[in-house]
Amino acid sequence: MAKKNGPVKPGNQPENEKTRSLQPHTADATGEWMTTDHGVRINDDQNSLKAGERGATLLEDFILREKITHFDHERIPERIVHARGSGAHGVFKLYKSQAAVTKAHFLNDTETETPVFVRFSTVAGSRGSTDLARDVRGFAVKFYTQQGNFDLVGNNMPVFFIQDAMKFPDLVHAVKPEPDNEMPQAASAHDTFWDFISLMPESAHMIMWAMSDRAIPRSLRMMEGFGVHTFRLINEKGEACFVKFHWKPLLGVHSVAWDEAQNISGKDPDFHRRDLWDAIESGAFPEWELGLQIVPEADEFKFEFDLLDPTKLIPEELVPVQRIGKMTLNRNPDNFFAETEQVAFHVGHIVPGIDFSNDPLMQGRLFSYTDTQLIRLGGPNFHEIPINRPVVPVHNNQRDGFMRQTINKGKTSYGPNSIGHNDPEQAKSADGGFTSYQERIDAKKVRARSKSFFDHFSQATLFFNSQSEPEKNHITDALSFELGKVKTIAIRERMLGILSLIDLKLAANVASALGLPVSKAPQQPINHSIPADGKIADYQPLIVKSSLKSSAALSMANTVKDTIKTRKIAILAADGVAADSLNLVKKALVAAGAVVELVAPKLGVIKAADGSGIPVDQSFLTAASVLYDAVYVPGGAKSIAVLETEANAIHFLNEAFKHCKAIAADQDAIKVLEATYFSKKLPKDAADETIRREGVAIGSDAAKLAKQFIMAIAQHRFWEREKPRKVPA
Repeated sequence: MAKKNGPVKPGNQPENEKTRSLQPHTADATGEWMTTDHGVRINDDQNSLKAGERGATLLEDFILREKITHFDHERIPERIVHARGSGAHGVFKLYKSQAAVTKAHFLNDTETETPVFVRFSTVAGSRGSTDLARDVRGFAVKFYTQQGNFDLVGNNMPVFFIQDAMKFPDLVHAVKPEPDNEMPQAASAHDTFWDFISLMPESAHMIMWAMSDRAIPRSLRMMEGFGVHTFRLINEKGEACFVKFHWKPLLGVHSVAWDEAQNISGKDPDFHRRDLWDAIESGAFPEWELGLQIVPEADEFKFEFDLLDPTKLIPEELVPVQRIGKMTLNRNPDNFFAETEQVAFHVGHIVPGIDFSNDPLMQGRLFSYTDTQLIRLGGPNFHEIPINRPVVPVHNNQRDGFMRQTINKGKTSYGPNSIGHNDPEQAKSADGGFTSYQERIDAKKVRARSKSFFDHFSQATLFFNSQSEPEKNHITDALSFELGKVKTIAIRERMLGILSLIDLKLAANVASALGLPVSKAPQQPINHSIPADGKIADYQPLIVKSSLKSSAALSMANTVKDTIKTRKIAILAADGVAADSLNLVKKALVAAGAVVELVAPKLGVIKAADGSGIPVDQSFLTAASVLYDAVYVPGGAKSIAVLETEANAIHFLNEAFKHCKAIAADQDAIKVLEATYFSKKLPKDAADETIRREGVAIGSDAAKLAKQFIMAIAQHRFWEREKPRKVPA
């Protein structure tokens, strides 16, 4: 159909094969005549057809019926888990061919950019829940490769709560809102979750991750991703090795404080979603490097843990992560529902050169994903939805069903056939066809677990021992908060017994917060995953100590701290601000890649001391310190006089200090800092070393101050001041 106002120019979108494949299904938002779903132009979409102006609405109004019917059916069932998500398009580029270990083309071809679509998500909450819940984050990547789609369906934590997929419904039922009152939403701090966990010690390792700062990331762009399971890679010779997949963010791994997360949930529950969208729109494209941990088949049993156990990770000290390529997210979706909501991931979507292991959690997921999409997306043709379509042609004998879009020609939809020349023909391995890895199996059918899965505590202890002191304090506080919400005392006591097998000091500190003693002997039996024959004793956890005392990769304290790119900085100012100090510091921050916003008592324009006008980005009514990474207060006598008596400005600074953020102030603005509560807590020495340690910089030389401030922001947080310098805010 002809454009009403001529052609509409497409946006400045990066081109790749998947982008081009979506274009035929993408409609421009402007420049068209309104039509029905069947192409009939509409001249009135505002009024229904009536028998007279005040008469009854007529059943013959097909335009009304179509519009209302479509509206009534616009919602599809939300995902049972990972319901709240954010998505983005991008590309993956390989650094070096991995032909030695896999025949997967996209891991061999260094010239081609492989299109990807990534969906991040929380797990437990509904679509309308907050981004800042304490929760695991989904990290699912769909590679549109030349051999078909490969879905790497992972999380931001490398292990999981359970060892066997049979327990997945129980886990989700336990963590979801309790069925009698549908509370609490998107939270694990309630009786049913901890009842389940306290009876399932295999969850001990994952609980340490979930109670750590990994569960409240600063940004989706600043968290790691993991394939969780142990996969296989297979090369052209048919040789296999085991592999763990990692995503390493180039911005480092950073978190927010728990109190801060709770505040953000009230101020902006879309905080992570907005952060991802804004970064891509501004051209600050998020980047991760894909890493592999390769284990030869001959080394399968060389470790103190079982490679097939999804509650275990491979410490990077034992098997280093090889970074083999980079993923860049460079385009936001055009339509949230059509892309982010309808994208269908499946751990079973693999390509030649990648295969499964016998991880019992993975094996169950192979069934679950397809079954889920059948009900969510209307039937077996969900692969024909544009966002799910591969970039290579699809040819098979599948036909019909709900929402079929492909129009197949010819008489035959079966094989073998002679009428249709036996098309489509099966591909041989030499033609790029997928063949499953030929693993020798000689075993009895049993409902049981390998005894190599019985160690539930060694890696939980390793994780806790690997944390910095502030991180350990956060885990203790998180456990105290969560168990403090549990009303059943017996569940609290049982969990304290579990914690005592991880770390006695941890258990004692949590017990003190709960006003309970730590039991000398944990409740028996500990593990209630009882086999059919009822031999509970056979299923008691092994108490094993890891040969590693700690692993540097497990602590966020060791992450990248050399950039302030995309960090959000607030400048507090009012009329009479010194424009020179404001502009110089702002220019330095922007040059270093930060996003800077001026926050003032009211919106509009503030008048600087030199008479110039400076646009205000946010007012104290619309802004909050929890939405920023750092705060700067420039000079200017009149501005300082306003801010030191402005309760919102003082609260803004107190809260930023409470959450351990970098703060900078012009020497003249020290009066504003003196009006805060935290000024009483600061050491009097203002030497550079003190500034670096405490994260508060004060100076009269704006250029020098800017450098110190940038260095402080790059540290992300000054967690060490959290307890000794605790302030009300």
